[in-house]
Amino acid sequence: MAGGALTTLSTLQCPHGGSVIIASSNTKVQAGGGFAATMNDVFSVAGCPFMIPATPPIPSPCLTVQWLVGDLRILINNQPGLSQSSVGLCLNAQQIPQGPVVIAATQPQVSSQ
Repeated sequence: MAGGALTTLSTLQCPHGGSVIIASSNTKVQAGGGFAATMNDVFSVAGCPFMIPATPPIPSPCLTVQWLVGDLRILINNQPGLSQSSVGLCLNAQQIPQGPVVIAATQPQVSSQ
């Protein structure tokens, strides 16, 4: 892995401070007590305060994350895994990129059941 593994316990945020919630379909590979995340999992953003500057301001919160680059060294259930070096974009309801996901905390060790 190029860096720490992203798991259901990792801390991710949108560029505006919203929290990213990871719903993983993986039930076999764990890291630090959480299930390892893959590029195909569902990443939802909650609490993004972003507004498009206008009069009046237009709400345009980040809602999802789309991963562009996964971890090139690991597959989880035949899907690319994610790590600290992975690249993802936060998207609004119209699927317009709002900026890169911020990976704040990952898991350093991986184990399988």
